Amino acid sequence: MIPSSMLRLKGYRFPRDVVAYAVWAYHRFALSTADVEDLLAERGVIVSRETIRLWVNRFGSHFAACIRRDLPRPNDKWHMDEVVIPINGVKHWLWRAVDTNGDTLDILVQTRRNAKAAKRFLTRLIAQFGQLRVVITDKLRSYIKPIARQAPGADHRAHKRLNNMIEGSHRPTRRREKIMGRFKSPRQAQRFLAAHDQINVLFKPRRYRLTANSYRHARADAFSLWTDYACEMTA
Repeated sequence: MIPSSMLRLKGYRFPRDVVAYAVWAYHRFALSTADVEDLLAERGVIVSRETIRLWVNRFGSHFAACIRRDLPRPNDKWHMDEVVIPINGVKHWLWRAVDTNGDTLDILVQTRRNAKAAKRFLTRLIAQFGQLRVVITDKLRSYIKPIARQAPGADHRAHKRLNNMIEGSHRPTRRREKIMGRFKSPRQAQRFLAAHDQINVLFKPRRYRLTANSYRHARADAFSLWTDYACEMTA
């Protein structure tokens, strides 16, 4: 097994950095648990894909919470959108909000695409981030009343072309959905995507906006933070 400078988690056979590496690889790249199993095996760590799945489920939310805690406060201009995700043959809707940088603020899996669902999601966002100045949506009419009531001072811009940024943020979800053979339950989809989106915020800075040097510094900072978060893991 590869040497480790980190202590083991109580009740876990492998050191923290092995667990953290598995969670990072699974969320950072479009990999299955079997792919991560092979990556670890090449490094001398023999662990089953089922164990990796348990690590991802158990600790993905920990890393996501740490990232959310340390992110700077987003600006007050948001993009909101919803996309259909079939779960066990039943149509569900993934509601997503991003800021002007394209970083995910929050996601929520719901069974409806109506005003009640829009109100629930908007209330959740305002509770986390405060009032907004501008909100950009598509032309879904279900947004109109909730925004007028929950954020009466906000400038609501309903236009499909203005929302291209958030449309692009759905693509990683589609790729992972295909690799995972679709989501198995609303709870699984919520848990996975909430962690996946936050981890991608940390490890996928807008590379086209950065010089090569700046990108390398951003990547080094992300790895340093990931190590710190691994040290905070608790059983």
